[in-house]
Amino acid sequence: MAIRTTNGRGQRYDSVLDTVGDTPCIRINRIAPDNVTVYVKFEAFNPGGSVKDRLALNIIEAAERDGTLQPGQTVVEATSGNTGIGLAMVCAAKGYPLVVTMAESFSVERRRLMRFLGAKVVLTPKGLKGFGMYTKAKELAEENGWFLASQFETSANADMHENTTAREILADFEGERLDYWITGYGTGGTVSGVSRVLRRDRPDTKIILTEPDNAAILASGYINTRNEANQPTEGHPHFNPHPIQGWTPDFIPYVLQEAIDNGGYDDLIPVAGADGIAWSRRLAAEEGIFTGISGGSTFAIAMQLAKDAPDGSVMLVMLPDTGERYLSTPLFDGIPEDMSEEEHAMSLSTPSAQMAAE
Repeated sequence: MAIRTTNGRGQRYDSVLDTVGDTPCIRINRIAPDNVTVYVKFEAFNPGGSVKDRLALNIIEAAERDGTLQPGQTVVEATSGNTGIGLAMVCAAKGYPLVVTMAESFSVERRRLMRFLGAKVVLTPKGLKGFGMYTKAKELAEENGWFLASQFETSANADMHENTTAREILADFEGERLDYWITGYGTGGTVSGVSRVLRRDRPDTKIILTEPDNAAILASGYINTRNEANQPTEGHPHFNPHPIQGWTPDFIPYVLQEAIDNGGYDDLIPVAGADGIAWSRRLAAEEGIFTGISGGSTFAIAMQLAKDAPDGSVMLVMLPDTGERYLSTPLFDGIPEDMSEEEHAMSLSTPSAQMAAE
């Protein structure tokens, strides 16, 4: 095996924001079935650690271009974490104060990351679900004259995925098969933006969408009501709490409505949170790919599809983020801090253990 070398990227960056996007497609070598080839698009390579860096950057820069965000104005947004972390990074780099509203049920490390990046985090009661944190963000924007980022409604969300994520996929699979592209939805920006391009340029690629099996709000067929600004005016009656953080708020976002109305996906497949946790752990332990529950859940659907996929099929799975922001969630249940009996035995098996005991 040849010794690995690197040569640098051949460029220097003026800002951390210039490093958003161009995330790698990585082949799965050990846990994918032999009849298919599976790649993952690993969004943890974004500087803020998730796919939401993309929309966070475009929301702010689109608002700067059209004048709806003024220099020094406070930005406010409701988020389960990844968008807030992305916005905190962008706002820190550009000099905007940021206030995030987040339900108290989301992982502690997410709120600490946002605060570390300079944001203020206002927690809302978990019983009010995603709609509660969303309402709080709107109220704060209205009462203080702050800029509401509106990730669930703004066209800047899906546009960014059309102009970056989709173009990267086309380039990485130019001249090659791509039979399935598999993604979840949170705001809906990824599927709405990428499907615009794949439907036009790769029409043979099947687009597979997934959502939690116990919060299958899209499969229910019911679209929650929205006001004239396309903001939800109610929580979705078919929503239930689920462990796949970042997926499926308790309403169907307006950004997702485009994919619903325009046939932006070929199939919608539910996934159990426990399956997402199991596959996230396998990706880490057997492939060295450290992604969160959402990535594991999307990958679980790929493994389900692979059972009946034609031999030789090529799949690309979106992995939205890194597993590090799930340390306090069920993803890490059973992962001990102290040594196991086997590890303790290893520690005692060499002479230095006797020195420590003296």
